[in-house]
Amino acid sequence: MGGGNGAKANAKREANAKKAAGAGGGSQLKANAAALTIQCVTCKQVFMSTTRASELLVHAENKHSKKMDDCFPGFVEQKKK
Repeated sequence: MGGGNGAKANAKREANAKKAAGAGGGSQLKANAAALTIQCVTCKQVFMSTTRASELLVHAENKHSKKMDDCFPGFVEQKKK
């Protein structure tokens, strides 16, 4: 039938709990909110700082029928690391 009294499972749960507590285990929500640094001046929609120019161009053309410079003036794409 089973594999014993569950001691291994309990030990594994405890080890994983310690591991999660030591790793910070926090929420990513604050970091994601801080990364929303690009904003469309027409509709005020925000985009993450890692958004590529091609995605912003699609937004400007499809949603507003405008050029990217009209919706995102002064946008400079970040270089890859």
